[in-house]
Amino acid sequence: MKNHTGMKNNTHVPDDKPCAPTETELNEFRQALSMLMGKWKIEILWILLSGPLRFGEVRKALSGITQHMLTAQLRALEADRLITRTSYAEIPPRVEYALTENALALKPVFVALTEWALAIQGAEEKR
Repeated sequence: MKNHTGMKNNTHVPDDKPCAPTETELNEFRQALSMLMGKWKIEILWILLSGPLRFGEVRKALSGITQHMLTAQLRALEADRLITRTSYAEIPPRVEYALTENALALKPVFVALTEWALAIQGAEEKR
């Protein structure tokens, strides 16, 4: 099956019979999204896919983010166990942020979303 974007639909449900999620599935989906929702969370996770970075490196990669907002988003991601914060007992102090296995599991989702966006962009350019 293909939908109007030209991308293959991997569901095995006929187009004329929509399959609504159960209440449990919807709640699980909402919970997953709440961990990722935030103005900068997706961008932070994307940047950290390349490997551990220091606070200043993350901030430099995200033009427009304030120090306060970055700190808040990093703390939230750490609380949701999507990143780790490692402090090194050095002078000056050094702190690195890295993705956890939970966040690394999102890489195929990020890649699929990027491919989806490129497919849509390509379809719009052909119009």
